[in-house]
Amino acid sequence: MHAMKGDQLVQHGRVVGEHDKVGEIVEVMGKEGTPPYRVRFEDGHEGVCSPGPDTEIRHKEMRM
Repeated sequence: MHAMKGDQLVQHGRVVGEHDKVGEIVEVMGKEGTPPYRVRFEDGHEGVCSPGPDTEIRHKEMRM
């Protein structure tokens, strides 16, 4: 998994009816775009994430 500052991190809901959590990557802490990432979520919460298999990276250039 590789990301850059400004990309979105999407944690998909694991249970029916659970919404996805979407956040913006504000810092890449690993080498060459690898995890962990500092992420600011839509609710203002900020945390360090090492994404699992239920996570997707939406690259900034693909969303434009």
